[in-house]
Order: sequence, then structure tokens, then C-alpha cells
Amino acid sequence: MGADINVAGRPTTPAPEFANALRRLTNGETNAIADAYALIRCADTDLPALLAAAGALRDTHKGRTVTYSRKAFLPITNLCRDRCTYCTFRKDPGDTGAWTMRRDEIRDWLTRAQALGCKEALMCLGDKPEAAFPEYRQTLHDLGHASTIGYVREACEIALEVGLLPHTNAGVLAADEMTALRPVNVSLGLMLENVTPRLRARGMVHQNAPDKEPARRLEMIAEAGRLRIPFTTGILLGIGETPEERVDSLFAIADLHAAYGHVQEVIIQNFRAKPEIPLADAPEPTAAEMARAVAVARLLLGGAMNIQAPPNLSPNDHRLLLRAGINDWGGISPLTLDYVNPEAPWPAIVALAATCAEEGFTLRERLAIYPEYVHSTFLDPALAAPVNVLASTITREEIHALAPS
Repeated sequence: MGADINVAGRPTTPAPEFANALRRLTNGETNAIADAYALIRCADTDLPALLAAAGALRDTHKGRTVTYSRKAFLPITNLCRDRCTYCTFRKDPGDTGAWTMRRDEIRDWLTRAQALGCKEALMCLGDKPEAAFPEYRQTLHDLGHASTIGYVREACEIALEVGLLPHTNAGVLAADEMTALRPVNVSLGLMLENVTPRLRARGMVHQNAPDKEPARRLEMIAEAGRLRIPFTTGILLGIGETPEERVDSLFAIADLHAAYGHVQEVIIQNFRAKPEIPLADAPEPTAAEMARAVAVARLLLGGAMNIQAPPNLSPNDHRLLLRAGINDWGGISPLTLDYVNPEAPWPAIVALAATCAEEGFTLRERLAIYPEYVHSTFLDPALAAPVNVLASTITREEIHALAPS
């Protein structure tokens, strides 16, 4: 657990304003936005009560099981037209480390991942590189494709041939692009990051990132709902937003899910400072800030929502995040780096399972599509067979793991 907070000590009597806000929010009474604002800025002395309420809501709906997905992270291309000031993933052509994976690399990585028990193929790439770089358009031509999405679809087809389920995060996509990817992806993803347009202003983190315009990202998430695609989204803490803007972003996600029912998981992710970025000296969110955001997300989004925090980005705070109300750790790879945060290694699954057990949880593997979306019209019929095969594989592996020696 992080050194800046302790939730294991003796509970204190919550402040009346905090207690009233927590009661109203948990009971579904009015003033939800104002109450959520109050909770996300609660005093450290009130934090144990906030976590207890969020944890109880999670337990009621999810029980004491926390999940993860065993994945391979494939950086299909790290070329990107956006220039976010906190990103080390994106590159220009000619930069050291600029990379577009070739077919043989994709198949080789996926084959090795399948041998290590991976079941998810995360296809991750920069936004609209063909719109910015003629060199990349030539690369696509040499690969036999007119668009990045055409090449990503081929990579997803290779993953299905090898025996992994694709999940693609390709930035902002149009409806026709998502339609093309739906038959070969069990889910798609796009981090909302934050709903405020303020971060696009001069001097802010998204000044030179046209694809980070919140209205465009909200529209893509809505369009995915209209297309009935299982979807992953979330917020990013520590990029210049206020606590209230974090709440506003969670409300925006809640509204989209209420309209379409397609948001299968919400990620609460923390910014990590790196020496090579303009925000190298920016403060990272504290453990207490992460706990508040997770707990408020649980209370706003409800007990049925799958709420995730990446374990490699908060390696000292796993117990705190469990108490705050998560029920998922996201993808963990035995093969590949987290190429967005390469300095942050994945935790060992055995060690993570032990921590979960010490906190009273059972760690279980899941697929890239959550169980509640498998037998539904959200899953493209073309993917029913491979999903069922891998779901039964997980069941068999768990039975074997639980069998007495």
C-alpha cells in the first residue's frame, strides 16, 4: 500500500457534509453531481468510509472475485499524428524506435503468446498515421492495404487463426471502420481520458492532439453503442484535470452506457512521469487520489460495472485499489511489455493472486469479452465459436488449478 494513506486503521466518525453526500449518492437521491464532487475531494479521515461503501457495492454485485486477462500487447504501429505531452509511445517516421509490425512479426508474437497461455491479442496503435506521414502511406501500400484499419483487420484475422481473441484500441474510429473490425474483434476500446475541452487549449496536454477532442471521442463511444460493440473506456488521472472534471467524465461514461449498454469495463488509470516527456517533472496522482477516483467511479457507475485499475502502474497499492472497489486488473502479459508504459513491468500473476487472497479475493482469468456480453447480440456471430472454445479452456484450467495435488 502507498505510503501516503492508511485505510486499515481505526475508523473515524465521518464529517457530516461527507456523510450526507455519501448517503444521498448511495441511495440514488438528488444532487448526484454535487455529492460526487464532495466525495472525490473528501478528507483523508473520511476516505475509509468512502472505500467501505464502494467495496460493499462491489461485493454485492461482483462478490469477492477479481479478474484479469492474459494477453499479448501488439504495437501494430507507433506512428501517430497526435502529440500528447505525456506520451512516449508515439513516434514520427525516422525517429529512433519508430516501428510498424510486419506480418511475420505479428504471427510470430501471437504464436509465442498462445503457447504461453494468452487468450487476448491487444492491437494498439497511434491515431491516423496515414493522415500525417507519406512514408507510412507507402508502407501500407507495400503491405497491400489502403488504410491502417485494413491492416489491423488482417492482424486480427491472424490472431483468430492462431487462437487468440482480438481487442483493438486504434484511436478514434469512424462507424465504417468499427463495422469492418466488429467481425474480428470481441471488443474495441478508446480511453475517454477526460471530458473537458480545456485540455485542448494552448499549453495543455492535448493542444497538438486533434484526436483528443472530447466531443469526437464521445461520439465514437456512442457510435460503438449503436453498432452494439462491447467497449472499454476510462479516464486518465494526472494530466491537468481537476477532481471535478474526473467526476464529469465518469458521468459522461455513465450516460453513454445507460443509452446503449455496451460499456463492458471502465479503466481508472494514473499518469506516470517519464524523463523523456515534457511532463517529466509533473506530479503523479497519489494513492489517495486513485482510491477516491476508483471509489467514486464504483458509486456512480454501479455495482454491475467492471471497474479496472492497471496493476503495473500502482505496484505498491494493490490492496488499496481492491478496497476502493475494483473487480478487474485488466490485461497482464507473460510475453510483451506495456508499450505505453514500458518502465512499468507487469506483476507476476502468482504474486498478484497471493495479494488478492490475503485481502479475501479470488483471482480468476477472463477473456477480452466479459461473460455478460458473450451470450448476447453484442458479440458478432462470427466470433461465437472461438469465444466458446477459449471460455471452456479457462474453465478447465481453473478446475485443474483448484484440484488437490
